[in-house]
Amino acid sequence: MANGFLLALEGVDGSGKSTQAKLLADSLEKDGHQVVLTREPTNGPAGQKLQSYLLGPSRHLTPEEELELFTADRREHVAQLIKPSLGRGKIVITDRYYYSSVAYQGALGLNPADILAANEAFAPRPDLIFILTLPVPEALARLAKKGKEARQLSESCHYLRQVAAIYAGLTGPRFRRVDASPPPLEVHSLILEAARKALKEAA
Repeated sequence: MANGFLLALEGVDGSGKSTQAKLLADSLEKDGHQVVLTREPTNGPAGQKLQSYLLGPSRHLTPEEELELFTADRREHVAQLIKPSLGRGKIVITDRYYYSSVAYQGALGLNPADILAANEAFAPRPDLIFILTLPVPEALARLAKKGKEARQLSESCHYLRQVAAIYAGLTGPRFRRVDASPPPLEVHSLILEAARKALKEAA
């Protein structure tokens, strides 16, 4: 694939993005594709700051400061991994991308349209975006089952409902909404079918 292919998986915490990203990468590799599996926040300098912050005891940064950190991390991610991998014709699967900033920082009061425009000024648009949908109480129950405490404001029910509402407003031909309620392998089957179809059309 001359120009590569970029897939993003999005959704509220607990919807199973990381699981589905790994399953999709494994299946596409078995199909014979060269696949790069990545995620945001990254393990780069800004990404490590974000991971430490989000796991910390309080959400003390302003929404603007949070967005600035996410954007800095994403610029590194795009420049160092995503663009080079696409340039080599690889399939890049990212567990979260700039739509997470649109939804999560948008739910803190920033303008989602402004966040989207600012990111699309430097970050390649995905060829396909899967938004995993799951009722917020179910997502929180999954997190609790995994032993994850509600993390600051980011995983409160009210906040995640606002995040989900912004995700619900994202539309376009590249978006695919997938019900994340069934068992992971059932969800994977739907995602894989859609991905294979899109890749075939792109080729």
